[in-house]
Amino acid sequence: MRVIVAGAGVAGLAAARGLLAAGHDVEVYEEAPGPRTAGGSVTLWPGSTAILDELGIGYANLGWRLETMESWTEDGRRLFTVDLTSAERRYGHPCVHVARRELVAALAGDLPVVYGAGVEHAVPERAEARLAGGRTVRGDVLVGADGRRSAVRRALWGDDPATLSGWVTWQGFTTAPTSLTGARRAVMIAGRRELCGLIPAGEGRLLWWFDVQASPGGPFWKDDPDIVRRLRERFGGWADPVPTVLETMNEIDFFPHHRHTIPAIWGRGPTTLAGDAAHTMPPTMAQGANQALEDAWLLTRSVGGDLRAYERARARIARRPALLASSEVTNRQRSYAGLFPDWMATRLHTASLRRFSSYLLTAS
Repeated sequence: MRVIVAGAGVAGLAAARGLLAAGHDVEVYEEAPGPRTAGGSVTLWPGSTAILDELGIGYANLGWRLETMESWTEDGRRLFTVDLTSAERRYGHPCVHVARRELVAALAGDLPVVYGAGVEHAVPERAEARLAGGRTVRGDVLVGADGRRSAVRRALWGDDPATLSGWVTWQGFTTAPTSLTGARRAVMIAGRRELCGLIPAGEGRLLWWFDVQASPGGPFWKDDPDIVRRLRERFGGWADPVPTVLETMNEIDFFPHHRHTIPAIWGRGPTTLAGDAAHTMPPTMAQGANQALEDAWLLTRSVGGDLRAYERARARIARRPALLASSEVTNRQRSYAGLFPDWMATRLHTASLRRFSSYLLTAS
């Protein structure tokens, strides 16, 4: 079948790679002039690393394998530790943290991506898309993987359903040596009304992010001219290595948290959705890229069959992390983090990974 994929992010590229391997004729159209490298890095859970393995992408040399995930207070007191190797043993694949640009590059490979050709309008019933510049393409199937502002979804659903959660993320990398840069630990430092996250990403890089409450036009919002000063004041005095991060900030990215209700049916006729176009969620559960890969995995097995069954199956799973992420539960962990012993936190986390994964529910 001829499949038109709108968007060359994680969902679109993974779907294209899987569909090509399944024998379909695939074309990918991307709005950006080149590969989409914006963003810091992402944590891939065992279901996703298993999917990468099936796609022929060796994750052994991709990113940085993680062994624990810890929660601290501002002064460095440990609240709990999740043993990520428990999930690795249970599911047969590790947890890996990888720079987004490296993941996109690995997925893109030699795929037939046409850059500078974003979809401006879609006709779902005909699997037809009008590209920037006026060209129209048509396939047997149209996949809208063109992100939160998806033109394909707009043709299907109308207005953007996402709303702001009231939280934002400021993030970047530091290459300054820290106590965590070469470790295999992810650390979340929980404040009363804010959170700092720190995860090594390989090649001497440490991803950092600061989650704070903010609203459009106010402090901590996009284009805040005093953002570096504000972050230093808000997080100054926190445990090592936060002072090093604050001191070495240079490039810094802004991400407002969006959420919306995920419907059971995403598409119409031969047109469907994948990734953020179908299920935008805050990054607090580290599930955006993972759910995109899960979409691609199941979609590969559904093209040529019942696309509505694909949507219902994925919606049932994606709603679980989306609901938790929308509550910003991770950013509020200070109130409950110390209540669970390590063994219980590990068991809960390991079980949740299976509940959040179509692949693991099928394969394990």
